[in-house]
Parts: sequence; C-alpha cells; structure tokens
Amino acid sequence: MNAPAMILTDRAATKVRQLREGEGSDDLLLRVYVTGGGCSGFSYGFTFAEAANDDDARVENGDVAMVIDSLSYQYLVGSEVDYLEGLEGSRFIVKNPNATTTCGCGSSFSL
Repeated sequence: MNAPAMILTDRAATKVRQLREGEGSDDLLLRVYVTGGGCSGFSYGFTFAEAANDDDARVENGDVAMVIDSLSYQYLVGSEVDYLEGLEGSRFIVKNPNATTTCGCGSSFSL
C-alpha cells in the first residue's frame, strides 16, 4: 500500500473546524502553498479558500479539506501539515521530508 501523498493531521483538522465555526462557514478549505523568499529560500503559507481550483490537489481528514496548488504540490509531496500550540505561539506547520534545510522559525526551507 502506498503512503498518502500528503497528510493533514487530526490536530490540524480540529483547528480548521474551530476556525470554520468562527467564520460561520463549513465550506472553507485550508489552502497550503509555497512561495519564494524566507531565510532559507522558500516559505510556507496558509490561508482559507472558499473553493478549490481545477489544478488543486485535495487532502481530506474527515469533513476538513486541505488544497494545494499544482506548483506548490511538487515541493510538498510527502509532507504532513500539523497544528502546534506552544511557547512560540499557535501555528500550522509543515513537516516536509523534501526540505534539506529549514530556518529556526520553521516557516521557510530549501531543497
């Protein structure tokens, strides 16, 4: 059996549900993307989307969906999106096996 291309953890899905309730919309999708920049070359970004685009990959955890555009997907294959609450604050994070280096804040990486 092949491993899933990407994983949205239960903790991240729970946080998305809470945020959707706050927005009053069960249809919101978590969008994960990669942009150029950051201290290590690429940066992760998170936003909400009301609909998926035709070229988006879709990852589901129960009633929560995460979408990734085709350009970002190539950098994120095999990654896990999680949600952490700690001394550094609360945030979504990406555990990316493709990243060769990451910055101290964990929001940028290089290949």
